[in-house]
Amino acid sequence: MEWNQVLEDPVLKELPYKIELNEDGHIVMSPASNLHGYLQSRLVMELAKKIDGSGILVETSIQTSKNVKVADVCWASSQFIEKFGFETPYPKAPELCIEVRLPSNTEREMSEKIELYLAKGALEVWICDSEGLMRFFCHEGEIAESRLVPVFPTHVRV
Repeated sequence: MEWNQVLEDPVLKELPYKIELNEDGHIVMSPASNLHGYLQSRLVMELAKKIDGSGILVETSIQTSKNVKVADVCWASSQFIEKFGFETPYPKAPELCIEVRLPSNTEREMSEKIELYLAKGALEVWICDSEGLMRFFCHEGEIAESRLVPVFPTHVRV
């Protein structure tokens, strides 16, 4: 399946799930939880306090080497938005991609997403766990704090 088919399918539009495509073009669905949505909104609010809020995106589709992945929260610079607008999916990752990790997500899944987003041009990838604890990654590996948003908290209030 291709991403445009997913977007145009009337049955898939009403699902209460986050949809991605794996490398074989198969749909992968993750059930949305209220905690997941809450953490997404907290991340957006915290980001908006610290960085230009005009480039904050949620549920951002990115074409990766393993098909389309959807980052929970992203920040894209004005240059990124000028170049790609709201192309769906983005052919390149925005500068910052954030994933909210819930207990059903494996370490392997999270590591793979970090690698895929960085390979597609993200400068940093953050992981927020279900307790609101933050981990920050760049091309060199895990870092103690964000270089893009150095005053971002290492714990988001749940």
